[in-house]
Amino acid sequence: MGSFFVYIIYSKSTDRYYIGQTEDLGERLSMHNSHFFTHSFTKIASDWELKYALTCRSRSQALRIESHIKKNKSRKYIEDVIRHESIGLRLLEKYQNPQ
Repeated sequence: MGSFFVYIIYSKSTDRYYIGQTEDLGERLSMHNSHFFTHSFTKIASDWELKYALTCRSRSQALRIESHIKKNKSRKYIEDVIRHESIGLRLLEKYQNPQ
């Protein structure tokens, strides 16, 4: 079983963040920048860059952490997650058990 990641990417041209989860960070970033996801918010730009990645134990954990970050609907919270490693560690602990 591989690793799963929660990631935050940023587009300078739109000044927006996007939160997602994946098993392959490099491939996923390439997909966002090539507009592979035709119905995704990320199709608005081609300059997405990885700002943050959190390694999770399972897809389930990654999905729950991704959802937690998205539910905050706060640019400040997203930027705090990027800046402060302790937030990611607390999220890993909070969502460590399967639900």
